[in-house]
Amino acid sequence: MIEVFDLKKAFGASPILDGVNLRIEKGESVVIIGRSGGGKSVLLKQLIGLLKPDAGRVEIEGEDIVPMDERRLLRVRQKFGMLFQGAALFDSMTVAENVAFPFRRRHDLTPADVARKVTEALAMVELSGAENKKPSELSGGMRKRVGLARAIVYQPEIVLYDEPTTGLDPIVSDSIDQLIMRVRDRLQVTTVVVTHDMRSARRVGHRILMLHEKRIYASATPEEIFASQDPVIRRFIEGVSDPKEHYF
Repeated sequence: MIEVFDLKKAFGASPILDGVNLRIEKGESVVIIGRSGGGKSVLLKQLIGLLKPDAGRVEIEGEDIVPMDERRLLRVRQKFGMLFQGAALFDSMTVAENVAFPFRRRHDLTPADVARKVTEALAMVELSGAENKKPSELSGGMRKRVGLARAIVYQPEIVLYDEPTTGLDPIVSDSIDQLIMRVRDRLQVTTVVVTHDMRSARRVGHRILMLHEKRIYASATPEEIFASQDPVIRRFIEGVSDPKEHYF
C-alpha cells in the first residue's frame, strides 16, 4: 500500500530524515514512535504529499507521488484521510459543516447524500446529535472525534493519525484508541499512527516502527518492541534519558 525509498528531508542546514525506508501493507496498522522533533510528523506529511522530500521516493499503491503536480496529487489524496494533531477544525463551522468539508467540491452528491454520510460518520465516532454544535462547545476528546469523522466521511483506504491522544487524559485516550481500532476493522483501512503514547502504540499497532537518528531504527511487533533489550528502544519505552546526551 505504502513504500518509502531512501527518503531525505532537511529544513535549511538541519537534516530531519536521512535515508528512511519502510513498507506498509494493505490493511496493516502501523505505529511510528520516536523522539520529539525527530521527524515523525514530517514523515507523515510526506506520505500524503503535503511536504516534498529532498530525495527519495514515496509510492502509494505503486505510484511515486514525489514528482506529481498538485492536480495529480489530489487524485492520490482521495485515498487518504488524516486526523491532525490539533484536529484542525474550522471554528466558524458547525460539527456537521466540518465533517462535510471534504465534499465541498463534489457535485455528484445531493445535500441529502452529504447529510447521510455525515450522520453515518458521526455515529461511528459516537457523536450522534452533535451536528449543530461549534468546536468551542466541545471537549478536546470530542474535537478529536469530529476530526476523525471528517477523515473517514468519504471512506478512504488509508487513515493517518498525527498524535491522536496528545493532551487527553488516560480515559479519553483509551476511547480514542478504541475508535482507531473500530475504524480500522469496520472500514478495513490501512492505518498509520504517529504517537508518543506507548500504551496506545502497544494497543493499536500490528507493527511498530521506531524513528531514531533520522532513519527507521527498528521495525517489529508490539510484543517484540516491548520485550527488546536494545538500550535505545528500552530508554524510549521507559522514558529514561541517556546521561551522555544533551536534551536542551
